[in-house]
Amino acid sequence: MKIYLDCWPCFLRQALSAARRAGAPPALQRAILEETMTELGAVSDAATPPEMGNQIHRLVRERTQVADPYRESKQEATASALALLPMLKERVATATDPLATAVRIAIAGNIIDYGVAETFDLEATLERVLQATPAIDDLAPLRQTLQQVDRVLYLADNAGETVFDRVLIEALPVPVDYVVKAGPVLNDATREEATEAGLDQVAALSDTGCDAMGTPLGLCSSAFRERFERAGLIIAKGQANYETLSNVDAPICFLLQAKCSVIAEDIGVAPGSVIIKASDALSAAVSATSKGAG
Repeated sequence: MKIYLDCWPCFLRQALSAARRAGAPPALQRAILEETMTELGAVSDAATPPEMGNQIHRLVRERTQVADPYRESKQEATASALALLPMLKERVATATDPLATAVRIAIAGNIIDYGVAETFDLEATLERVLQATPAIDDLAPLRQTLQQVDRVLYLADNAGETVFDRVLIEALPVPVDYVVKAGPVLNDATREEATEAGLDQVAALSDTGCDAMGTPLGLCSSAFRERFERAGLIIAKGQANYETLSNVDAPICFLLQAKCSVIAEDIGVAPGSVIIKASDALSAAVSATSKGAG
C-alpha cells in the first residue's frame, strides 16, 4: 500500500509521541519533528507507510539514545492482555464455532496499536469485534486451507496483541511458526515480548531478521524469506502487515481492524471494520483445490 498525504500528520504524531516516551527535552522533540518533515519531503512514491515509519522510529532511537522508547508501554499492554487470558480461553471453549471465535479474538487484540492511538479499551473492543459482522469475511478459505497445510507461518504485530494471537494459535489444528521483529520498533512485538506473553509455549518463535514494521520482504533476512516463500498459509496480523504485503503474491490471510481511515479506504471498507481477507493467491489456491476435489 502506498503512502497517502493523509498519512503525514500521523507520521508527525508518531515522531512526537516516540520522542516524548524516550524522554526527549522540548528542543530535541522539535529537532526530531523538523528532521521528520525533511524525511517526508524526500520520501519515494513507491514507499509504504511502514517504511516511512521505520525511518521515523530509527531517527528517534538514534537522537535520544533510547533503544526502546515503548518498552514500558509494551509491558503494560502484555500484562493487561494476560489478565484477560482465562476469559478469552473460556470464550473459545464454550463457542459453537471455536475457530471463528478465536479468529475474532485475535482481531480484537489488534486494537493495541500506539501507531494509531495512545489509548484503547480491550474489553469494549473485544465485545464489539465478537458481535460485529466483518466487512470482509474470508473465514471459509482460511478454514479450508487449515485442513490442507501441515504448518502455519503467523506474522505478529504488536506487544499485548500477542496474547490474543496465543488464543487463536491454540485453536489452530496445525503447528505454528510465530514471527516477531528482530529489534524494537514502535510497540511491535520482539522475541522478548512474545515470550512474556507465553507464545514460546504454543508456537515456534522466530523473527523477520529486521526491525522494520510490517513485513517488508526486501529488508527481511534470507532465512525468513525462504520460509515465507515455502509457506502454504501465512496469517498476517495488523495494519502494517497489510500495508507491506497487500501486493505480494503469497497465500496470506490478513486479520486486522481497519483502525486508520486511509487503510480503510484502501481496502474499501468503513473505518473500524473487522477484516478477514484472503489474498488473491490464497483465494486462487482454495478455488483450484475445490475444483480438483469436484
